[in-house]
Amino acid sequence: MTEPTTATAATPRTLPPAPGYVTSALRVMDLSIGEMLWSRRTVFMVLIVGAPVLIALVLRALVSLGAPLLENTDISASGVRTTVRMTGPAIFGMMIWIFYLRFTVPVLGVFYGTSLIADEVEEKTITYLFTRPIPRGAVLIGKYLAYLASTILVVLPSVMLVYLLVVPMQGSLGGSFLDLVKDLTLLALGLSVYGAVFAFIGAKFKRPLLIGLVFIFGWEQVALALPGYMKYFTVAYYIQGLVPHAMPNDGAMSLIQNIFRESPSLATSLLGLAVIWAVFLALATRVVERREYVLEQ
Repeated sequence: MTEPTTATAATPRTLPPAPGYVTSALRVMDLSIGEMLWSRRTVFMVLIVGAPVLIALVLRALVSLGAPLLENTDISASGVRTTVRMTGPAIFGMMIWIFYLRFTVPVLGVFYGTSLIADEVEEKTITYLFTRPIPRGAVLIGKYLAYLASTILVVLPSVMLVYLLVVPMQGSLGGSFLDLVKDLTLLALGLSVYGAVFAFIGAKFKRPLLIGLVFIFGWEQVALALPGYMKYFTVAYYIQGLVPHAMPNDGAMSLIQNIFRESPSLATSLLGLAVIWAVFLALATRVVERREYVLEQ
């Protein structure tokens, strides 16, 4: 009589489910933010955001020594000469507009936004990201979120130092904190929209950095200067519509506001920025999901 033999069938090993879109994007963000903060590109950007701090420090030192830098002589129609003093909040608003919104934010968007995918292609690491069981679009979104976190961490200390150095000059801190919140919101909006635009350029074109520099220092400057409808296709046009709301209501700022007299309304600016952000971020993810990246040997 033979004894029955029992055969133990090997149970198949079940793979863990692939992470969702949001979870994948957050994981890519977590991996990318450290690389961005410790890259050579960030060192260059720290030098750029450090320039306004140095200028604010020099202004504070000169004013403390009694230099009449903040005084302007105005002659009325009746021939009466009056001395107008610029307040610290007015100077801070002007520095936010000139140094940050018109230069630092677009440059940060170019150098970081165009590198989100372009750097991976150049370093031939894009295939390692795409072979993971995560959606391709989540890779771009995660790196875009890392870009936002990195640029905010770079810009925020610079803005706060300029605020503490400049605002107390010829005035008090009272009533200026709300202006600071508005300015920080503007900076975040600018970084978000420019980052989306240049993320698309970096995913679509071979020389994204050159195209991005031409866009901010060529196309936007020309389109804003010329009359017509071309300015509607720039990011700077809608940002400048928000600037008067963030600048202090000071007579010293009237010159700058008169230069940019043709500014859109607050609602138009917010709607325009929202449309540009959504369209270009969607186009960037679509390009990444559908494009076959051929690595050059």
